[in-house]
Amino acid sequence: MTEAQCPPQSVANSYAWAAWLPKFLRGRLRGGVDVRKHWASLWNNLPILADSDEKNKPESLRQLQTALEQCETSSGDTSPSSGDSAVTCDRPNALLKDAGKRCLMAVPKKGRVHDHAMKLVGGIGLDHHRPERVDVAECIDFPLTLVFLPSADIPKFVGKGYVDVGITGIDVIEEDGIEVQIKLELGFGKCKLCVLAPVEAKITDVSTLAGGRIFTSFPSLAAKFFSQHDTQKNVKTQIKYVSGSVEAACNLGLADAVVDLVETGTTMRAAGLEIVATIMETQSVFISSPQTKHSENVSVLTKRIEGYLTSQKHQMIQYNVERLKLQSALEISPGKRSPTIASLDDPNWVSVSSLILKKEASTIMDKLQQAGATDILLFALTNTRM
Repeated sequence: MTEAQCPPQSVANSYAWAAWLPKFLRGRLRGGVDVRKHWASLWNNLPILADSDEKNKPESLRQLQTALEQCETSSGDTSPSSGDSAVTCDRPNALLKDAGKRCLMAVPKKGRVHDHAMKLVGGIGLDHHRPERVDVAECIDFPLTLVFLPSADIPKFVGKGYVDVGITGIDVIEEDGIEVQIKLELGFGKCKLCVLAPVEAKITDVSTLAGGRIFTSFPSLAAKFFSQHDTQKNVKTQIKYVSGSVEAACNLGLADAVVDLVETGTTMRAAGLEIVATIMETQSVFISSPQTKHSENVSVLTKRIEGYLTSQKHQMIQYNVERLKLQSALEISPGKRSPTIASLDDPNWVSVSSLILKKEASTIMDKLQQAGATDILLFALTNTRM
């Protein structure tokens, strides 16, 4: 038998089976049925295999084969699904065993925001294992399952209650117009949604673009922005949706201007564009669903993230100073709430511990030394609870 036909023989672990299963499915599903389209049905059969001992696995395999055949014959639509994910479903809850017992958290599946989000996930202690080409991962020491989705889809999944919490941008929340609760601003993914026009056009008044052709990945926000100018000029701006490479539309002669996100401006300048107007400023946020049934877990996650963000912005400074110079030192390092002051063996001296902003650390250390402080130490923080 080939590798795709032979299940793992020595590992009774659900992740080993999850890694093997797609290979088996590719060889088993008939009639061009896309594995991704039916993964929700197949996933529920995985525990049959994972929980079986070695001698019972052949019977378990036959049970799975029967389930696959039922899945094939029960679906009238065998066309491949769109997207690049190996696990796709209208409701991610259907992908998960005992989904109702676990809080679900949507995380961007790719890009710079994904990298920042995963650093945050690790920073708040959400250890997990994500099988290859599977877009769900159960956390080990917390009743939470991560669901990896395109960032633009996350507000819909959270707002409709398919997942409980998520990380996404304010811009996509506003574009969808769906109700979610913004719990925390995360401080990364900061950029601006702007109206961009060719430099050579020398447009200084955005209202002159009203009635023109605008290409964008944010049609709702663009239409809302230009509606005020359309009303004043009694015209109708043509808003055209494109999913990517928006900046190329002007150079191709397809658009008079574009509405796109600007972070550093490098791509904008390379395309010969400049900012005519700023529609909104955005950044990544932590959101929750108004329909969540895991309010307690959402509260714990919010406090963990808040503590982690504090640790990333601050450091702990500790120093010794004479009591006569204490007041001057405290004016330099007042702390987030208040400093901790401890007596030393020498009654004329005290030790001070204070939380300071990381970006101001070097300047504060210089000032404290000038004020008479000694033995100045700086400590990095990995997490906090305030």
